[in-house]
Amino acid sequence: MFKVTKYGLKIIVIATFLAIIWCVAPLVFLRELLPWWALALIIAPDALLYFWVLWFFRDPERDTPQDQGLFISPADGRIADITNIGPDSELGRDGVRVGIFMNVFNVHLSRSPIDAVVESVEHRPGLFLDVRDPHASERNESTTIRLKYQHQGQEYPVVVRQIAGLVARRIVTDLTEGQTITRGQRIGMIRFGSRLELLAPVELISKICVEIGQISRGAETVLIESIQGESK
Repeated sequence: MFKVTKYGLKIIVIATFLAIIWCVAPLVFLRELLPWWALALIIAPDALLYFWVLWFFRDPERDTPQDQGLFISPADGRIADITNIGPDSELGRDGVRVGIFMNVFNVHLSRSPIDAVVESVEHRPGLFLDVRDPHASERNESTTIRLKYQHQGQEYPVVVRQIAGLVARRIVTDLTEGQTITRGQRIGMIRFGSRLELLAPVELISKICVEIGQISRGAETVLIESIQGESK
């Protein structure tokens, strides 16, 4: 069953209103002046744009892996980079950053990669560079989500970053400080092309399960395997 996300309802309502006007007006005012094929040419672009808007805000159900110690992809897209990071990163310690590039045709929902507690949500204004630009991660508008993750009786920081792109102009983060979230849970979206990053401590990583260029599916693709024996 086709479903749209709640994060796009306002835009869908506006698009529906405009589509009705654009499609009905030619039929009312021009049907006596133009042949049917000319009317179809006028209506078709708006109809295609409307259905693309619905498609963009689709919210598919996903079969999230339930095995312990897995970090799943927080978004649909292409694995853009896998980078070692240090204490000067948003994570604040040695770890690995997995970057995911989303084009305008990907599902744009953001999802939690793990079961965790939200420590903080920090929005930072910035530029709107193409997210394939090496400087985009640091300079673009972004939201940094810091999570507290329990593993084998110890607490570790994990970070998810939503980064706006050249086309994206709106980051939605549906989280509050202290909230408990589950792996695969919908936590927001970025509208119209963007990037998501997962930052995990090196102590938790036993295997990187993806490669640069690989296509990921949010809430399904396993990015990282950690040491078994996870405790909640």
